[in-house]
Amino acid sequence: MTSCNSVFSEDMQPAVQSRSNEAGLADIPVRHERGQRAVFCGLTSIIWLHRKIQDAFFLVVGSRTCAHLIQSAAGVMIFAEPRFATAVLQDKDLAGIADCNDEIDRIVAQVLERRPNIKTFFLVSSCPSEVIKLDLANSVQRLARNYAGKVRFAEYSGSGIESTFTQGEDNCLKGLVPELPSTNTDEKNLLVVGTLADVVEDQFARLFTQLGITSYSFFPSRQLSEMPAVGANTRILLAQPYLGETVRALLARGAQLIAAPFPLGAEGTLEWLRAAATEWGVADSHFAGVTEVPYARAKRAIHHYENKLQDKRVSLLPDSQLEIPLARFLYRECGVQLLEIGVPFYDQQVLSAEMKYLPANAVITEGQSLDDQLDRVRHDKPDLTVCGLGIANPLEAEELRTKWSIEFMFTPIQGFDQAGDLAELFARPLNRQARLKV
Repeated sequence: MTSCNSVFSEDMQPAVQSRSNEAGLADIPVRHERGQRAVFCGLTSIIWLHRKIQDAFFLVVGSRTCAHLIQSAAGVMIFAEPRFATAVLQDKDLAGIADCNDEIDRIVAQVLERRPNIKTFFLVSSCPSEVIKLDLANSVQRLARNYAGKVRFAEYSGSGIESTFTQGEDNCLKGLVPELPSTNTDEKNLLVVGTLADVVEDQFARLFTQLGITSYSFFPSRQLSEMPAVGANTRILLAQPYLGETVRALLARGAQLIAAPFPLGAEGTLEWLRAAATEWGVADSHFAGVTEVPYARAKRAIHHYENKLQDKRVSLLPDSQLEIPLARFLYRECGVQLLEIGVPFYDQQVLSAEMKYLPANAVITEGQSLDDQLDRVRHDKPDLTVCGLGIANPLEAEELRTKWSIEFMFTPIQGFDQAGDLAELFARPLNRQARLKV
């Protein structure tokens, strides 16, 4: 069983069901489609998680395919020392001849001897380890006793059997929520949830401070030894749309979610910040004074690519859970015609604030029936299809231009200063096509 671009079926008889948008913000039906799906697995999220969390190590318990996937996605040089690795399951492990727990203990000891600065150690299950029912939760409890007071141990699933590749982060952060310290302060505190590039996090921190929001933190933080506190006066502002389970775990701790679109593009970032400012009672005049210049700068950066994207026809296939915010950005700020917006699943609690910005005739498909969606792409012949790598190459061979959805995870795209970079990602394949025709 492979983890990379695995294709599997929920139901061998594809079916499409329509359901109304429960948010009441726009009369947009969300169709449910069942059938074969093509996805990366959640192990991919280790690449951006290990870059963000600087005192953590991620040990995947999986196959050589898992190791190749992560190594290829990271582009790690042979002499680099990344903070992730794969404990490769051999035939004797799969046959139950070897004691996998002894092997895990041995590998963990080797890693910690070599990397004594590691403060949090994640054991990440994969398709192979879950198929053989390897209980990493027990391993974590045993290791936590052995290294008590020295290293925090945690586990989560990165398997691609039932999840998309961004859900790896959701599983990781959800597992950390019970360990967040509690706070009973009467002062409201802002918790920005979702991995952001350090440069983006620093930009948002400056804007929050300028707005007068001084009690804020980011989750995950750069050092898990300094995890943010959560309580009844915590207000959650989501930076990524694929963290539904993490949000619900935080809500169970007493936090409250601020409804907001995601900080993609000039408008998205402005409304994201406005939602926080409104919660903190920031005066409209002060908000305008803080955001006017960076907003105008972001609009100019997007305008540079507008002539390349205006009236282009785009389909987004389900892969990353970023599809609805990206579609909103393309439609509202780039003048794109949206043919179809496919999402792995539609989480109303997380995405409802985005819906009012989409056109009333938007076609939103939850789930996937791969063959049916590819048939629609071939029929519609969009100018650009945003999809997974495994689908992109065959479409390119049919002279249909594509953009890999995984690029939006490895590139800083949130915030005012990255708005032009976001537009450029969509314009790049169209520019390449134009140059090839010359």
